[in-house]
Amino acid sequence: MDDYRRIADRLADDIAAGRLKPGERLPPQRLFARRRGIAGSTAGRVYGELVRRGLVVGEVGRGTFVRATPAQPAAGRGLTEPSTTAPVNLELNYPSAPGQSELLAPTLAPLLRPDVLTEAMRPAPADGTLPARTAAASLLATRGWQPSPDQLLFTGNARQAVAATLASLVRPGGRVGVEPLTYPVVKEIAARLGSTLVPLTADEEGPRPESLAAAHRSAPLSALYVQPTLHNPTSLTMSEERRRHLADVVTDSGIPVVEDRIWSFLADDEPFAVHAPRLTHVVDGLSKRVAPGLTVGFAVVPPYRGEAVADAIRSGGWSAGRFAMEAAVRWIEDGTVERLVAAKRADAAHRQRILREELHGFSVRSDPRAYYAWWELPAPWRADTFTAAAAAHGIAVTPGPVFAVDPGRTPDAVRLGLASAAVPDLRRALRTLAGVAREVR
Repeated sequence: MDDYRRIADRLADDIAAGRLKPGERLPPQRLFARRRGIAGSTAGRVYGELVRRGLVVGEVGRGTFVRATPAQPAAGRGLTEPSTTAPVNLELNYPSAPGQSELLAPTLAPLLRPDVLTEAMRPAPADGTLPARTAAASLLATRGWQPSPDQLLFTGNARQAVAATLASLVRPGGRVGVEPLTYPVVKEIAARLGSTLVPLTADEEGPRPESLAAAHRSAPLSALYVQPTLHNPTSLTMSEERRRHLADVVTDSGIPVVEDRIWSFLADDEPFAVHAPRLTHVVDGLSKRVAPGLTVGFAVVPPYRGEAVADAIRSGGWSAGRFAMEAAVRWIEDGTVERLVAAKRADAAHRQRILREELHGFSVRSDPRAYYAWWELPAPWRADTFTAAAAAHGIAVTPGPVFAVDPGRTPDAVRLGLASAAVPDLRRALRTLAGVAREVR
């Protein structure tokens, strides 16, 4: 066994035995390496292994904190025993409709015929096939927006679509305007691109147009990344008026936009692209609509941007799998995706009702259509200590600082993913978290 894993095993034993307690901060990696007489890279692998096992959580600018201990009576903490009997993961957030596999399976059967499978196993170009472009354009269309099939490009998933569009727009040292709380993967993409994320001032309507204009004046922005519909993690949806005002700024300034619509299937609003069509790159995918295991990402790009984004897809190795693309075409055309969307909209609404019942009286921001919620914790809880306390009861939540762009402004909040847990487990977990939040610390 690798040395770093042996060290991680010893720390895991300390956590299990209670010698390292929930919320306790581990030393900085450099200090840990010096104390253990190991290389800094080895210390990084140790901490990475602990994160992978779900035992610690790292927060930029704050450190690495113990996150989990075995579920056991919480002496002196108000709750005599955990309310959940099995681990419940409210970090994962992949919805699954009842009978989903039964709906999906018939479409896959014809693809397994040897003659069809041979074709489906061939590499897929970035622009897919004409049937795929036509089907995707139909799927993504709204009442006020109809993308042309010629604008469609395909990636392995929506994350890759975000990465490819940003890579095509932003050079090393470039600046990207973002909401102050943003999709954590965008932070990782920016780090790989060597670019800087610029958090914009936001309110209940979304990013403020004057903040975008000021950020661009101070140093030109290479792009703006936004989630106008059911923003993750807050579930905020921009008003039409705010979208128009932001569109005025990007149009006047010539700022390209990456619009992430991965959760838009739960709503009926028109995309930001309606207001700034020549600057907006719309990214979306099937992982939430359908399933994460066999998925496709979409990028709807302005006509003059097609080749640049396609080059980024090819150079990043982000092309869609042909088999998944062929399956997606069939699922779209035979109405399977539409039926799954209807079922998941009803499921999300049901889970939101459970959330409101179990967390009544707390400061929880959400949308009745969303599959997640943003919980601003009551004092004196901090995001790191609450995450660790939740983990001690077998419940995984996402600490708010994971989404924060400015490491100096980390919210004492957690995101609750409502999609993946079974409904009885979700209710039980939320009830337990409410009890934890009420504990006197």
